[in-house]
Amino acid sequence: MNLLYLFIALGATTLGSMAGLGGGVIIKPILDFLGDYNLSTISVLSSFTVFSMAIVSIIKQIRYKFKIEVRKTVLIGIGSIFGGLIGEKLVKFILTLMQPITVTIIQNFVLATLLILVYIYMNNKDKFKSYHIENSLACIAIGLLLGAIASFLSIGGGPINVCVLTIFFSMNTKEAAVNSIITILFSQASKLVTVATSSGFSGFDLSMLPFMVVGGILGGIIGSRLNKLYSSETILKVFNVVLIALIILNFYNILSVFI
Repeated sequence: MNLLYLFIALGATTLGSMAGLGGGVIIKPILDFLGDYNLSTISVLSSFTVFSMAIVSIIKQIRYKFKIEVRKTVLIGIGSIFGGLIGEKLVKFILTLMQPITVTIIQNFVLATLLILVYIYMNNKDKFKSYHIENSLACIAIGLLLGAIASFLSIGGGPINVCVLTIFFSMNTKEAAVNSIITILFSQASKLVTVATSSGFSGFDLSMLPFMVVGGILGGIIGSRLNKLYSSETILKVFNVVLIALIILNFYNILSVFI
């Protein structure tokens, strides 16, 4: 069991760090599929793992002297902090109205739908107009939306971040992947601080957390190295394969409830 969760975290964060997927978007549906933990615990496990990956990945990218849009990404990150708070409160509110399994179904359906839209856009970018947003308030507003979506879906928000950074800031896939990780760092930090200062972590079964954090750290190291080695075209191919697999898994998780 311990090794299983370590390898889930390692695989998810390696792909997440390499392609800007974050890892949470992979971890969440896989843990839903395994069914060992409830919705809240999965969210905390995913956040800690992705946060660990993001710290390591960003440090590595700085050492590689990769070009990072510091001003824009920090502004998006600030927005995502507040968005993360909104998303977390929204989940708690909905859980008071619905059964956890219903919320899980909603999350999987919304995520699958968003991933389909991201896939369509990322493979038809030339047919859509992209922008070069410089306005600080607009950057914060975009971060607010990304943080809220990521927190509500209990993911890092990586694929959505990459898509949005490509549309509104005209980044290529490789640039968007790295800047996405910085945004994820902000949103996950916000989420963990919120949990720590409200309910605390004592009510969660975090027995697998050390193994997942180790996987997240190793994934951040390996993934950032792969991002440096491979071209934007190769990273987009990896991005596509993971997206298709995730879309299938999310729909399977929805159908499994009714079968």
